[in-house]
Amino acid sequence: MERSSTALRVDARHTITCACATRGAKARASLCLAFAVVLAVAILAGCNDYGNTFQNPTGAPINFISPSDAVAGGGDFTLTVTSNSGGFVAKTVVQWNGKTIPSTYVSATTMTATVAAALIAKPGNAFVNTLSPHSGAGTNGLSNTLTFVIDPPGNPVPTISSISPSSAAAGSPSFTLTINGGSFLPTSDPSGGSQVRWNLGSTQSTLPIVSTSSAQITATVDTSLLVNASAQPVTAIVTVFNPPSPSSGGGTGGGGGTSANGLPFTITPAGSSMAKPRAVAEETPAVSTEGRYVAYTAEQDGHSQIFVRDTCEAAPAGCQSRTSLVSAAADGTPGNDDSKSPSMSSDGRYIAFSSAATNLASGAPAGRQVYLRDACFGGSAVSSCTPSTQLISSDSEGALVGTESILPSVSASGRFIAFLAVTPSHDVASKSAPHSPQALAKSNADGTNSGYRQVFVRDTCLAASNCTPKTTRISLQPGDTGTSAAKPAGPALSGNSHQVAVPGANVATVFTRSVPVDDKVFLAITGQPQNQ
Repeated sequence: MERSSTALRVDARHTITCACATRGAKARASLCLAFAVVLAVAILAGCNDYGNTFQNPTGAPINFISPSDAVAGGGDFTLTVTSNSGGFVAKTVVQWNGKTIPSTYVSATTMTATVAAALIAKPGNAFVNTLSPHSGAGTNGLSNTLTFVIDPPGNPVPTISSISPSSAAAGSPSFTLTINGGSFLPTSDPSGGSQVRWNLGSTQSTLPIVSTSSAQITATVDTSLLVNASAQPVTAIVTVFNPPSPSSGGGTGGGGGTSANGLPFTITPAGSSMAKPRAVAEETPAVSTEGRYVAYTAEQDGHSQIFVRDTCEAAPAGCQSRTSLVSAAADGTPGNDDSKSPSMSSDGRYIAFSSAATNLASGAPAGRQVYLRDACFGGSAVSSCTPSTQLISSDSEGALVGTESILPSVSASGRFIAFLAVTPSHDVASKSAPHSPQALAKSNADGTNSGYRQVFVRDTCLAASNCTPKTTRISLQPGDTGTSAAKPAGPALSGNSHQVAVPGANVATVFTRSVPVDDKVFLAITGQPQNQ
């Protein structure tokens, strides 16, 4: 017999249908609908949080859970569920948001369960209950529910690796201090962002923030903090503090804290020249394409160092000019010997230079070598970048053993670096072991860098996939081209790394393929165009 029906949607989980005989269906439609409404009210009154029953909980009541909260993104953990009145049995299980999770019966009052990391991946609330075996009408074995809070992650503890500059004379003008590290918080963070703290003696000051990225903070050191009334240098300690996250409630806290280490800042007596770099006039500076960044050589504390100046030319509003040390060790310490000849990528991020310092990168051989500094600024800088220095004059095949590497030239992207490698000439090497440090030292002390000269190009593989860094000699095996020139000129690499220009009257015989530009300038062709 055909039947008609009237459906009433109570909520997303329950649908009530009234079936009426075809005969008199219209007459009884309103009566059927009224019955459905009454039934729906009764159902809603009996529904609970589980969505799978129309009955109130009839299982063992639970009183508390431990822990009752966790930080989002945490790992697996064990949850303890307690019922003061007892009632748990061997087949009782713990449920998380209505789904059973691995459970262990401990006693009539205690259950434990394993909560997988995936269940607390995001902040919010979860609901915990137990389910015990049940039978008979009006029973469901379900306990009441307790709320488990999943807190937002707390703020990280910051780390610091270097500061620049790392010294100044007492009474010097205010300047911008650059702190490199990681896990820094912007000022827009709900906690207020990272704080740079200046600790001098028993006094602690918080420096005004200029700018912040996740890997670098710049802050202003006021002249009033550069205090030293003694005749000897004093040291201030620079640390970074992250406040706890105000959105991470519960017993887990909001994280944050002070960097595990502090870096020293030396304040020399008034009038000291320690923090007054003197530019070396004969060194040619390097400038980025848009003119914002300028790398140059200056003398400081008895050694030539490489610095870079952010002029804020064509920079976004709010930029403040600052000077950073380029020839620095991983901890921010200046190079312990002379550094010269800066060359800069088009965006100013990568700066190549030669240096005799031994503390810039591990594994550097004796004598002057070529390095590449990632200054972590410029158009292609990323927020997670940490300034670093790598050795460029390196060759796994040993072609650079016993050579000095000088006069680098970097391509537009910073990936390729051309440089001149010099082996001491016979008249130097014959007086000591060939390619010995003594021979290199004498050649360097003479200021001539005379001897065998070869041009190499280093592919650093920056921003390249499936690439292995390598060093390629682009000049032929040279003869002894000793020279007394006090200022030898090095190669100049084109922006796309396809050509290298080299001066020299007989340079055309040095390269496999070259084009004359002038009587004493030749353009060497390195190969097919590459991703520079």
